[in-house]
Amino acid sequence: MLNLKHQAPSSQLRRTLLTGLTVFALTGSCHYALAASPSQAPQIAKAPKLVLVLVIDGLPNEQVQRYRHQFGEGGFKRLMEQGAWFGNAHQAHGITVTAVGHSAVLTGAYPYQHGIIGNSWFDPKTSASVYCTEDTQHTYIGTDTKASDGTSPANLKVSTVGDELRYATGNRSKVVTVSGKDRGAILLAGKTGTAYMLMKKTGAFASSTYYMNQHPAWHADFHANKPQDRFYGKQWTTSLADHAYHDDAHDDIVAPANSSSSKRFPYTYDSASGKPDAEYYEKLFTGPYVDELTLDFARAAIEGEKLGSNPTGATDVLGVSLSSHDYVNHTWGPESKMSHDHLQRLDRLLAKFLSDVDKKIGLDNTLVVLTADHGFANVPEFSQSMKRDANRLDGSKMLTALNQHLVEQFGVEKLVRKWSAPYFFFDYSKAEVKGITRSELENAAARFMLNYNGVASTYTRTQFENGQVPNDRISRLMQRAWHKQLSGDVMVVVKPYWYFGSTNSGTSHGTPYTYDTNVPLMIMGKPWIKAGAYSQYAEVMDIAPTLSHLLRIRLPSGSEGRVLTETLK
Repeated sequence: MLNLKHQAPSSQLRRTLLTGLTVFALTGSCHYALAASPSQAPQIAKAPKLVLVLVIDGLPNEQVQRYRHQFGEGGFKRLMEQGAWFGNAHQAHGITVTAVGHSAVLTGAYPYQHGIIGNSWFDPKTSASVYCTEDTQHTYIGTDTKASDGTSPANLKVSTVGDELRYATGNRSKVVTVSGKDRGAILLAGKTGTAYMLMKKTGAFASSTYYMNQHPAWHADFHANKPQDRFYGKQWTTSLADHAYHDDAHDDIVAPANSSSSKRFPYTYDSASGKPDAEYYEKLFTGPYVDELTLDFARAAIEGEKLGSNPTGATDVLGVSLSSHDYVNHTWGPESKMSHDHLQRLDRLLAKFLSDVDKKIGLDNTLVVLTADHGFANVPEFSQSMKRDANRLDGSKMLTALNQHLVEQFGVEKLVRKWSAPYFFFDYSKAEVKGITRSELENAAARFMLNYNGVASTYTRTQFENGQVPNDRISRLMQRAWHKQLSGDVMVVVKPYWYFGSTNSGTSHGTPYTYDTNVPLMIMGKPWIKAGAYSQYAEVMDIAPTLSHLLRIRLPSGSEGRVLTETLK
């Protein structure tokens, strides 16, 4: 928001002070326990054998609330009833996209520290596009690799819980992550874990040369019979009785016949070639089968790496990011029958997986965390049917309009050199030649954009650098998302129910509004966690310090969250 007043003390500062008091209190109680007699000393639960971190890509908490009565017994319901469940948990930063959200889970840090400011961004120094996990020094093992493919955590600037755990145990702990998306696996694995991601060209999971030179034998055993091909020709359709979907949005709204997302149930997984190929593997992401495949690979990793059965007694970490709900919600929206059904299928897959972990390792030996990287806006056409002001905002058209306005005001062509949502990047050198100061240029652009249809607020580089951002919720979230070296010069925030996009169907995420920030946060582990529904405000950034406390390890280097002490036994 264009405002030149200095910022009042932020809620983050208050959270930091409270965290410090909590740590002081915890430290004090530990010292007291050491001084007490053996009979008085509190019993401290043994360390978990496995920390299982589940991230559902693109799952808004409202969907968990809305469909919870239809869940089975062993998946989401198990976590909600046997664990601690926060209904008011948030990804507490303003650019709610996959890479940023995954980075938050095990670093406990905001983008201004961890350096992952988007799925990709514009490098103002080189004028090149940067993908969040790209690293041209490394390649996928046994698979073609493009320059912009995700192969390492080089861009992540802070440590993770897994990194600190391996440091504390002399690398005896194993940290393994798996996801359909490279960024979903790599940003959970941190610098010292091992990430596996699904290759869309082959349908197989692969790691990169950042982690190893060749895959372990169990990886080859898993792929020997091409498990990714078993879904060819299958159809995805509803799994519940028809009346269960009565309150969902009508297909004519979320999948109109003249749109790019016109496909409806039944959704068939095949290809033009008549056999499994890249087209088929790409289709698998939109639906339940990539999640099924990912959990199968996670089972193979548990067995192959002996996760949770570490012969040294050290705690292991398994991170599983389930990618498909994001694809489904992008295509049809969280209000759709397709998204509803996908969540029910995912619930059953999680139930089976947790049951298998219980048999293999024991859930009383396992600390389970479930959260999401971001929520989702409704499809604009659905929002419009609810009498909301909603639409898509085309960034390229905004860029053209802004440059034209600045020509009229300053007489200089192309003062804005790039739009990379949600930022405009300026050519300051052109402005300086004409005697235009940076703040003059930024303020002119910010004021123009405030009158652009669909824009709610704007912030400038000068505001962020000088601490002149208002102390309201939206402004704080945007401040946390802005990185001095990487982010742009004017940040644009869309109006509620709008998002940046240029297609004619589907929806997206990325805003600071609660439908994008409010995500599920569940922690289960009987020896450590008090079960219950918690109404307290919590952040995904609180996961890392809570795990660090329970594992008795150093906090990740950028962690700013608090220990969720109310959940601890």
